[in-house]
Amino acid sequence: MAKGFAETDALCRGIVEDVRKGVFRPVYLLMGEEPYYPELVCEAVMKYALDDSERDFNQTVCYGTDTDADKVVTAAMQYPVFASRQLVVIKEAQAMKSIDSLAGYCRNPMPTTVLVIYLRGATLDKRKELYRNISKTGVVVESAPVRDYEMPRWITSFYAGKGLGITPEAAALLAEFAGTDLGKIAIETEKMRKNLPEDRTSITAEDIENNVGISRQYSIFELTRELSVKNAPKALKIAAYIGNSPRFMMLLATAPLFNHFYRILRYEALMSRNPSAGSAEKASALGVNPYFLKEYDAAARNYPPEKCLAVISLVKEYDFKGKGGNSGEASQPEMLMELVAKILNM
Repeated sequence: MAKGFAETDALCRGIVEDVRKGVFRPVYLLMGEEPYYPELVCEAVMKYALDDSERDFNQTVCYGTDTDADKVVTAAMQYPVFASRQLVVIKEAQAMKSIDSLAGYCRNPMPTTVLVIYLRGATLDKRKELYRNISKTGVVVESAPVRDYEMPRWITSFYAGKGLGITPEAAALLAEFAGTDLGKIAIETEKMRKNLPEDRTSITAEDIENNVGISRQYSIFELTRELSVKNAPKALKIAAYIGNSPRFMMLLATAPLFNHFYRILRYEALMSRNPSAGSAEKASALGVNPYFLKEYDAAARNYPPEKCLAVISLVKEYDFKGKGGNSGEASQPEMLMELVAKILNM
């Protein structure tokens, strides 16, 4: 089973710290649907394994479409030239037809070779000998995708790893901007840090708004907040703004709306089972920061379970329409306005 993002993050931070200190494992297997962590480790190993003066004779980078196991093993079995180690990297290794034939080498890898096997968007069969051997002699990084509802927590953890705090609103806003693209968040964070004072230790929603280019006043995050409290004028105004943005598609609205009302339903189920549940238990069950619990209290009052289920059904209907199913002549912006109006009238 793939590790949770907190475990994967801790593992990769540890690997990066080790290679900075010159501590390397003979084999690195980097795989998984989410490319951020495998790419992070691959870049770190390539950066620190060799000095620039050592690369010409001791670094081999190949691609799965252009190589096979025999070539990789031949390269890996060579001795380094005027260096303490050599580096062999297979990128796009999922395209390598004979990859299972690396099992013999990985059972007893050369101590002076660092072999990186990078499968982008794919995983090895864990039942096979290659995976088992690498698990014993090397290190495996498996990066599962972070679900959209987990993104604010991932962002908070990511910022903490950089010695930064981030407010719940800022994390939610950044998650809305980047979706589940972890690499995009890392890039935008570095760009933002260059524009902020060096002594800044916490990021606010205003920082995200000013440096990332998303309006907090007219965001899906703000729309769900206004729907929770049934503020019709503000919700309709935000929906009109979002719908008329150049790249708007219904999926950009229906996915977060579905997740929001599904959380409300989970919140109501929790409160039905345990009316005395504390803030920590509520927040953990929903996967949100306790800061947002007041909003869920209000939402639960405005959308009891039967209404919440009706909203979820409605969102799924408009998601289908947004994909071209039985939408009639209504435009995407018009469909969003219809959906928001119907939710408010529940």
